[in-house]
This record gives sequence, structure tokens and C-alpha cells, in this order.
Amino acid sequence: MTNIEGAGVRRSLVALSGVLALGLAGCSDGKSASVSEGDVAGLPITHFGSGLKPTAPEPDLDVTNVSGDEADRVAVATIADVEDYWSDALPGNFDVKFEPVKSLLSYDSDGENQENGCGDTKGNANAFYCSIDDSVAWDRGVLLPTMMDQFGPLSVVTVLAHEFGHAVQYRLGDKAGISRNTPTIVKEQQADCFTGAYYRWVAEGKSKYFAVSTSDGLNSALSSLFLVRDSAGTSATDRSAHGTGFDRTYAFQIGFEQGPTECAGMTLDNIRPRLTERPFDSGDRDGDIEVDQEAIGLLKDSLDQAFAGAKVQAPEIVDDGASCPNGSATPPATYCTSDNTVRIDLAALAELGQPVDQEGEFTGSSSGGHGDFAAFSEVASRYAMGIQKGVGASLDNANAGLRTACLVGAWAAVAAQEGQQMRLSAGDLDEAISDLLRPDSLVAADVDGKPAASGFNRVEAMRTGYLQGSGPCSTQYG
Repeated sequence: MTNIEGAGVRRSLVALSGVLALGLAGCSDGKSASVSEGDVAGLPITHFGSGLKPTAPEPDLDVTNVSGDEADRVAVATIADVEDYWSDALPGNFDVKFEPVKSLLSYDSDGENQENGCGDTKGNANAFYCSIDDSVAWDRGVLLPTMMDQFGPLSVVTVLAHEFGHAVQYRLGDKAGISRNTPTIVKEQQADCFTGAYYRWVAEGKSKYFAVSTSDGLNSALSSLFLVRDSAGTSATDRSAHGTGFDRTYAFQIGFEQGPTECAGMTLDNIRPRLTERPFDSGDRDGDIEVDQEAIGLLKDSLDQAFAGAKVQAPEIVDDGASCPNGSATPPATYCTSDNTVRIDLAALAELGQPVDQEGEFTGSSSGGHGDFAAFSEVASRYAMGIQKGVGASLDNANAGLRTACLVGAWAAVAAQEGQQMRLSAGDLDEAISDLLRPDSLVAADVDGKPAASGFNRVEAMRTGYLQGSGPCSTQYG
């Protein structure tokens, strides 16, 4: 986050406050208006091991330079599976006959060089669709094993389903609005969205090759997509822009919820208003400030203004190790209902808020944290618990966690406005997504620290608040 000096630059957060007061007052009996945690986009929340089915058939595909490695087994099965999906989805949704890609290439970027229409593979730790010769290629030596070590086999499925999405664009052409002049960010958003549509088909049990649970399985898919986000500070107009983690997971979720026709309808005009990818502000070189007492004071001021419209007593924030003598402690931040305080472990929050080591994330050797906004979001979530208690909302069920994530998103949207003394930096929303996908994240947790079961729902709840304000936080999450 950026700390803009000078008290005169603060703005009133009346817009958020007024909506918040009306929204939460309407659910003061604690009953849910729309129970959302019982499903994921209409599918039941399931818990089982996700990946290649033991009963999966042997794919009948011709792959150049293929090996017997586990990465290749999953990769080849993925291509066979997405071809099964698109063989029905293309004619069914677009009246376009499906044609498989002309060639497939597996290679080791550290091994012997291979070639396809897009050039040499030596040193190219990547997976890509090449329109020149209508091929899909992947690095089984470095890229896929690294991702599998981080997020399991579904990371391979996610990456290759995305690349096959570009092959689908090539087949749709005008029906997806694709031309030589289409900005990269549009192509990438469509491909992420197509990936989500494919995952919906798998989650519905229609795949011969893969099984994916709507809890940990989708969490793995979203985390894999998040891992390959652009670096903070990249502009959405950059010719190589692929999107922030926030933008990429959003596109995936649109595909999962609404299907491939919605993906093909994405254009620069209709995605531009929601894209979060932007350069750093002038004077904000890396987007992080130190998580210390001064920063917590600024955070408290921001939250007090944001939630003033609820007209309830705002919680105090106390650094006492995040204890709660008469309730559940949820370090590094705890909301104590008995005395309406948010108690924090500042040292632990400072550790969580260390700058992100994106390169280290990819290799699994990260020595960094999740960024300052991850730490501030954890505190904001417990603060939002205090506001919800004040208006009589429920605090101890799954909907309470999702409602809290939504309110954190609504606060973040106001903090993103120009002129805030504590303003969101480029990359801050990705830090929140990173935190939300952690199994012990507080941002979408109830007062006892139990997070909503589905990472998909957690991310969606925060994004709903950020893009739509606080109104839906009560109407959708009770």
C-alpha cells in the first residue's frame, strides 16, 4: 500500500458507509438471505483427492519427443481431455466443427533442443500454443515439474487447458473477436475463461481422465493460475500483459459459472472497467510499506472512515499478541466480542506482510511474505467482524466468513481511490488473493477463525465487494 503524506488528502468514505449501514441492518436477525457456502456456482462442495483418475484410459495422441515422466502423463491426458470437451463445446455453443491441433511437442528446456513453428525450445521453460503451425508445446523438464511440486497435477491441467484455449480462439476467429490487432490481455482473459469453462465440465464428472473437487481441487487450479500472474506494476496495455492474479482468477470464475460463450464475448471495452493491472503510482516503487504501529494507525483511520455509516461503535485495535481471554484467539489478528477489540500480533503481521518474492514463489523457495496488503486485510477482516456484531449480523458460520471477505473487498475498493492517505498499490489485490487461498487465512473466516471451505467462494466474495460495493455482502451472504 502507498502511504500518502498529509492529512489534507483524506476523503470521506460516505459512499461505502451508507450502503454498508443499509445492507447489514437488513440482516440483523442473523438469517441468511442467500446461502452461498453450501455450493460452488451451483455445484456441491466436495472433498476428495483431485487429479488423474486411476481408471483413465491411455490417450491415443501422437506427441513428438514424449517421455514416460509423470509430467508428460498428466500433460498428454490433459490434451486428450480438453479435446473431448471442445469436441462438444465448439459445435454446441458456436456451431463450429472441432479440429484437433496439428501437432504436439513435449520437451526438456534443460535438455536437447527441439523445434516447432515458433522456434527453439532450449532454455524455454514454458508452455505455449503456436498459431504458426497450430501446435501446443510444453516443458516437461522444468516448468511442469516445478508447478506440480507447488500445486500438484492440476497445475499442469490448468496451464495446458489455458494454452489449448488459445487454439480454440484460433478456431473461432471472428466469433471470439480475435484478429491480429486484438490486445494480448483480451486473448489471455478469454483463455483463462475457457479454462474455467473446461473445469466446470470436469467438476460435473464428465471427464474420463480427471476428477476435481470443488474445495481443494479448485483451490489448486486457482493457485496455479495465480502463480503465473504478471509482476506488480505491469500495465494492462503492455503487449505481453497476461493479467494480475485478481484478473486471471476472475476470468476463470466467469468461465466456470457462465460457460464458453461468455468467454468468447470478452472484448477490451467490456473487460477494461474491471481490470486491476496498472503501473505503480509516482513515488511508489515497490508497493509495500512496513507493517508497524504507524501503518496500523493509518489502517485504523481508513477503516473507521469506511465503516462510519454503520453507526456502531468501531473496534479498537490493540497489539497484545492477538489473545482473547474470553473468546477464540485467531492469531495474527483476533476479534474479541466481549470488549469489541481487534487484538493483533504485530510481529507476526509484519512477517506475513514482508514483500512478495514472486520468483521464489515459482520455485518453491520463497523467502518473502505475502505483502503488506495481506497483513492489512487480515486485520480489516477482524475489524469488519466488530462492525457486523454491532449491527446484529451472524459471526460464527460460513456465510459470516464470506460476508467478511466481501466487506474487506468493499473497503479495498474505496482505499483504491485517488487521494486516500493509505491507498492500494499495484499488486495489492494479488496479495489479498494470495492470502485468501491460504488454508489458514482469516480474510474469509468466521469469528472463530474457521475459513469458508471453498477457496473459489472466498475469492469470489472479496471480488464481489471490490467490484460491486458492500450491498451484495448482505444480500448474497446473509
